[in-house]
Amino acid sequence: MKRRHFAAFAAATLAAPAVFAQDRTVKILVGFPPGGSVDVIARLLAEKMKVSLGQNVIVDNKAGAAGRVVLGDLKRAVPDGQTLVLSPSGGLVIAPWLYKLDYDPIKDFTPIARVVTFDFAVTVGPGAPAGDLKTVLAWMKANPSKANYATSGAGTVPHFAGLLIAQASGVPLTHVPYRGGAPAAQDLIGGQIPLMVDTASETIEHHKAGRVRIIAVTGEQRMKALPEVPTLKEAGINTAADAFFGLYGPPGMSPDVVARIDKAVAEALKAPDIQEKIYAFGLVPNYAGASELATTQAMHLKRWEAPIKASGFKAE
Repeated sequence: MKRRHFAAFAAATLAAPAVFAQDRTVKILVGFPPGGSVDVIARLLAEKMKVSLGQNVIVDNKAGAAGRVVLGDLKRAVPDGQTLVLSPSGGLVIAPWLYKLDYDPIKDFTPIARVVTFDFAVTVGPGAPAGDLKTVLAWMKANPSKANYATSGAGTVPHFAGLLIAQASGVPLTHVPYRGGAPAAQDLIGGQIPLMVDTASETIEHHKAGRVRIIAVTGEQRMKALPEVPTLKEAGINTAADAFFGLYGPPGMSPDVVARIDKAVAEALKAPDIQEKIYAFGLVPNYAGASELATTQAMHLKRWEAPIKASGFKAE
């Protein structure tokens, strides 16, 4: 009897870690303050994923270095599926060409799922003349002291998207980085800066209210949220730029754990209410599994190498 009781106890003890892991809280780290597009998408995901996973899923904001801080934290996390990061592509495909990082963007993370893809909005305020993008760029060429564009920060995808516009149009543009999209949008509205390149979520409500005008989007196709706004190519500027948010785990995650989380993401993004909210932010719910996310990341990493090196920009 004693041997049987001991065997049963041992079996239960061995099984306990798996059961405990199932009951633990999953954290989605976000490297930006609450209220931004990454934070909003992470919270939408968390709300749906907790149902699929049968676990509590929370968002943990840890802003710093345009999302690079949480990527460093993720590299050092236990690969048990309890710590994840929802990351914009910038920290994985732009930052490696600019900064000395404490992580390798390919080797130090486990891709799980692509969540959204998105383009950027080219927005003008009262500091720019009326008219389309070519009109505004012609005015900037004639007034080089006013040929400035704002973004949410130096070394970001919008920063280099603006440089692509400058190269394609032949109009030298001066980048003015802000500490986030909100303060940049406020200066745009106030007329302190004439043009802004950033996620549509930063200016779309101001555009609808008539305070600013989104005059182009940077993708290959028009945005669903802004069907009246032409792409750069339709506006006569032969370039394009896009980006994505991906869900990643630490290195060394088991395929079973990855598959379980991946399934929860896929199910979340099928929900009509989630899709509607994502589209309203100027983003596109665009699920892809781990292998496609890895391929997309590698493609974007290679794509940005030449423009960044040609720009001569040096990160501080």
